[in-house]
Formats: sequence, C-alpha cells, structure tokens
Amino acid sequence: MHRSVIRSGAAAVATVGVVLAACGSGDGERSVEDADRGGADTAEDADAGQTPAPTDVDDAAAEAPTIVVTTNVLGDVVGEVVGDAADVVTVMPVGADPHDFQASAEEVDTLMNADALIVNGAAFEEGLLDVIENAVDDGIPTFEAISVVETIEFGESEHADEDDEHDEDDEHEDGEHDEHDHAGADPHFFTDPMRMIAAVDGIVDFLQDELEFVDTAALQESADAYVAELRSLDADVAGLVDAIPDERRVLVTNHDVFGYFADRYGFEVVGVVVPGGSTTESVSAGELAELAEVVVAEAVPAIFTDNSASDELATTLADEVGDIAVVTLYTGSLGEADSDGATYLGMVRSNAERISAALA
Repeated sequence: MHRSVIRSGAAAVATVGVVLAACGSGDGERSVEDADRGGADTAEDADAGQTPAPTDVDDAAAEAPTIVVTTNVLGDVVGEVVGDAADVVTVMPVGADPHDFQASAEEVDTLMNADALIVNGAAFEEGLLDVIENAVDDGIPTFEAISVVETIEFGESEHADEDDEHDEDDEHEDGEHDEHDHAGADPHFFTDPMRMIAAVDGIVDFLQDELEFVDTAALQESADAYVAELRSLDADVAGLVDAIPDERRVLVTNHDVFGYFADRYGFEVVGVVVPGGSTTESVSAGELAELAEVVVAEAVPAIFTDNSASDELATTLADEVGDIAVVTLYTGSLGEADSDGATYLGMVRSNAERISAALA
C-alpha cells in the first residue's frame, strides 16, 4: 500500500507531560509532576518490601499513546476517530488562525514529545513549518492529512460534478490511496466532508502502522462510525444548498478558503478580499476596487468572512458597494464550546446553513 506520508523509522518518543487542550475521550493524560510523584511512591513501596498493585488508571495511562494534532479542526476529527484508544492533544486553540499561528515554547515542547503527529499539510500551518520539520527530523511519526486527498489548485473549479472520478463513494474500494502531487495545492480540503473521509481513512492506516493500540478493532469501529456521520453530513449539506438557484451559487470570501466546498456542491468562487489562500497576504486599493466591480456585476448578496481572521476589509468593501451582507463562517478554526461550530460536523453544517440563508 502506498501512502504519501512524512514518517521516520525511529521509535516513537515518550508521551507528552505538559498538555494544552485534549480532544476525544481518552483518560490517559498525566502531567510530569504526576509522573514524578508516581515514581516516588513506587520507590517507597519497594523500600518497604511491598509490590504496588497496578491500578486501571495507571494501566490506561501507560498504554494509551499521545497523538498531537496541529489544528483544532483536525484535532476534533482525530479525537472522534480514536475515541478512548489514545490521548489527543491539539496545539492551536479555538479562534487561532492557522496561517499565522506562532507556537510558544511550551507548545513546541508538547509537539516535540508526541508519539505521533498529525498535520493538515500543504503549508497550511505557515508558522509551524520549521517546528514540524524538526519533529520529522527528530523521528516523530508524522502524517499530512492532505496527502491522501484529491487536491485542487486555487481558483480551480473543474471537479464540481458529483459523479467525478475522485468521488470517494466509488473510489479506493480496496482501501488504497493514490499518490498525488500537492505542490501549490489548496490546503483547505476540510471544507468538503467527503474529502475528510479520505483523510480519516489515511489517518487510521497511519496510526495502525505507527502506534500500538490496546484494541485495534475498537479503533476501526470508532472510525467507521465517524465516517458514517461524515456521509450523513454530506447529504445534509447537499440538501441545504439545493434551494439556491444556479445563478446565485457564487461566493465572495475573505480569503480563498471555500474552493473544495465549491467544487463539491456546485458553486463558483468569483472573488476573494485577500488574494491567495492565506490570510497573511496584503491587499491593494486597486484590487479592492476590482473586486467591488465583480460584486456589483455578479449581484453578489453576501461576502463571507472568517471567524479566525479580521473582517475589516470585507466590511469596508460591503460599505462601499452597499446593500450586501457580511456573513461570518467557520474557516480555519472551530467555534467556542457553546457555539454551533464547536465540532467539525457542526462547523460544516453551520457554514452550509449560513451560506444557504444568505444566497437562497
């Protein structure tokens, strides 16, 4: 089986002592202080001639590997996929912009002490690229989720047909993934839940190859259940956007983040406020003026902005054009715990609802 994976043959390193934010339902996390205290208790028992009886909590902590995930979007997905089989630690907090996120020393330490590392890939985590490279060089098994996804280039819209050959409903029936060239690829594959299914399959294969799990059958069962939810989500999104007339299936977004969504559900991205696929690019007055002309010509009713980046330019554009809504979508980050975008499933569904309401 061929999979486009960044990995090393070196053994996985020790589990994380300092944890930032846990996803999933694993209970095996312990701090360095707890580990040290546990060692001292064992030594005292040995001096007293007693053999300490192992507890279920200690066994679970010793057996559960620690998986570190860069983005909170993928962190939620991986946590759902692995369930109780591992501890999942997410580096980026809710609200962080993956394009400009800079890790603290503590966050770097967390990442560098993973048993396995899962990243989005395609340079999505712009501020973490050196850290990720160091982790790979250090022998930490690392998987790029986008490596098993059929990618598109920025501005590409030639795969909108639901019967396209890359449709995951019919492809990879033998469980294998084709090799793809991801140079210059749009990294925002997660706006399409069907492409997320391909990523989940690759993540499960990677984890089963690289880590020892107490119950691999339970891991696969959990992953299969989540894939079923992703398929249901895809059907829900298709139903939500079905009410939008073809001539109104146009998107103007804060930056080029919804290409895969457009590809899957038959939309066209006619303009972006911030050129390119990153929120860190600069914008000229001339480019904004040209976009305003496009908005007027296409009779665009809404500009869609990012929950994890400033909407100042988009709001300025809307004010200049007039009679146009500014609608915030979940893009590079999940929403807060009490929001409708607190999970990946909720994020995609909420975005579809807001797009449908604005355009239909």
